[in-house]
Amino acid sequence: MTELIHSLSACLNRRQALATFGGLGMALALPPLTARAASRRGPERELSLITLWMGGGMSQLETWDPHPGSESGGEVTAIPTSAADIRISSLLPQVAEQMHSCMLVRSLSSKEGDHDRGTTFVKTGYRPEPTLKYPALGAIAAHERPDPRIEIPMHVSLAADRQFAKGGYLGNEWDAFRVFDPGGNLSNLRSGVPEERLQYRLKGLDVVSKQFGNKRRWSADDTLHQDTVNRALKMMSSEQLKAFQIDEEPESVRTAYGDSRFGKGCLVARRLVETGVRAVEVTLSGFDTHVSNHEGHVTQCEMLDPALATLIAELRDRDLLESTIVLCISEFGRTPAINPADGRDHWPNWFSCLVAGGGFRSGTVIGATPSEIPRDKNQTPVDPVSVPELYATILTAMGIEYDREVMTPIGRPMRFTDAEPLMRLLEDGAIRRLRA
Repeated sequence: MTELIHSLSACLNRRQALATFGGLGMALALPPLTARAASRRGPERELSLITLWMGGGMSQLETWDPHPGSESGGEVTAIPTSAADIRISSLLPQVAEQMHSCMLVRSLSSKEGDHDRGTTFVKTGYRPEPTLKYPALGAIAAHERPDPRIEIPMHVSLAADRQFAKGGYLGNEWDAFRVFDPGGNLSNLRSGVPEERLQYRLKGLDVVSKQFGNKRRWSADDTLHQDTVNRALKMMSSEQLKAFQIDEEPESVRTAYGDSRFGKGCLVARRLVETGVRAVEVTLSGFDTHVSNHEGHVTQCEMLDPALATLIAELRDRDLLESTIVLCISEFGRTPAINPADGRDHWPNWFSCLVAGGGFRSGTVIGATPSEIPRDKNQTPVDPVSVPELYATILTAMGIEYDREVMTPIGRPMRFTDAEPLMRLLEDGAIRRLRA
């Protein structure tokens, strides 16, 4: 299988990563809107990735894998969806209408039941260790598939929290560009002084920069100082910054996504991938429901349901779903057993995710979990899928060598993923495109 995927990936064009923001932590690789990648729709577009991060450990039983009426079922009921024989939680009625465009994986597994460690594992595909920081999936996608026409960051985190996606051993320049209030004005991207005074200041900075370079002739380039300045100025004047703004969107569209940070973030994510941004993460926290689990998921799903459903529908209607992978995932699931506080505790043994677009099989369920509370904590689900296997498959679908070795700053060779892709997760048409 490794040789097969190598042959598929090797035939795809690989570009060298652009120099990117260094000390500012911005991966600035962003075409004027008149030449943006969005003008090329459909399968010929390079794939983008939108990760919807459900922070806190979303319960699979209240969302993608309900077992109503069983000893683990809780208060949730299940409803039919637009995909034959697939039922999901009644808390997600709008997503149910889009399920024909989605795949559910109900058998993800992990050995990390702590929030920080679980988050690191699921965002990178590697269990955390003290000597090496691994890159998030989005950082790898942006690093391996840059676009010289894009003048805004190629890796973006919306409604970000402290556990945003990072570049790891690829470098801080591949950390996600964080936007805490999606849809609002971006801070520090407009000059606070008139143009004449700005140019005067830049001339002064140029003098200092040249002196710095003259005294450090062999190391100045490594700081990426001048590159950072040039890219910052280019971004400040770019028309592509409009992708972060939603004021021009019809009121009906903004209403459909929902008036929440997450809803606005999903709308901005659609605008960013439409412009050509490679990887976007949108965070919805609040799923750590050790107490009143059902009520907590009612509240969170009221924000998740309209935003996710509208995102999938809009991507499909705009002919962008084939070229965008939407991944809705959490650091682990919640226990089948309900605790005395009517909550569910951490449960990494099996949990669920939703994948839509990008050539993944739609209207499909992978894996199954028991409805009874397991007596053996080592019990595994039917047809288990590991996080590294899922990520190897996503990278393969994006035309990225999933097992490419990169030399880390400490001289340690590391593969992007430590697993083989599961080609059965992809549509036949996607596999044929990879072979072409």
